[in-house]
Amino acid sequence: MAFIQYAVIGLGRFGSSLSQELTQLGHEVLGIDRDEEKVDEMSDKLTHTVVADATDEEVLRSLGVRNFDCAVVAIGDNIQASIMAAILLKELGVKTVVAKALTDQHAKVLEKIGVDRIIFPERDMGVRVAHQLVSPNLLDYIELSKNYTIAELVVSRRISGLTLKELDPRAKYGCSIVAINKTDDVIIAPTAEDVLHEKDVMVVIGTKEQIDTFESRAIR
Repeated sequence: MAFIQYAVIGLGRFGSSLSQELTQLGHEVLGIDRDEEKVDEMSDKLTHTVVADATDEEVLRSLGVRNFDCAVVAIGDNIQASIMAAILLKELGVKTVVAKALTDQHAKVLEKIGVDRIIFPERDMGVRVAHQLVSPNLLDYIELSKNYTIAELVVSRRISGLTLKELDPRAKYGCSIVAINKTDDVIIAPTAEDVLHEKDVMVVIGTKEQIDTFESRAIR
């Protein structure tokens, strides 16, 4: 895993959780918040923390944020501050700017100012949990775009012992198995002759409808 420097602006529930996880994954994280109490709480958990106003260009410049690989605007409830911080980060030349959106309108503005990735943490998590609840074989679900989804599906007893050629998800359901995670190995780009065994985890790509159909008709 490549070492990446992150700046996380906003240390509320989402920002603090994100920044701690990035730190535990071995990356350098600078946590920025106006609230001194929040900064103090995170001071021993992140690489660096600072009490600062991220809507002030000179402050961001003095912190050297332009040298970070990625900046995440995780400001919780102030849309104006979120947009202003994102604009400044783009103007300062941060390589990748990610921002949390609170509403669809907020997301549209962030998109127009050139934010590289916009996330809806609560909505996205809700979608993933909903899919996991209704699909017993689904381990994870990530929307790649408006059209395509990638999902992790557990091989059931019903299809155990079949080769990918016999299962043929592309021809029958329109989706593709791009990897198989076995207990002792991961097969990337499996061939038609690879055999599925119960409890293997298939990484499947396709539209939501294709994956739902595959899971309900072939696996259950």
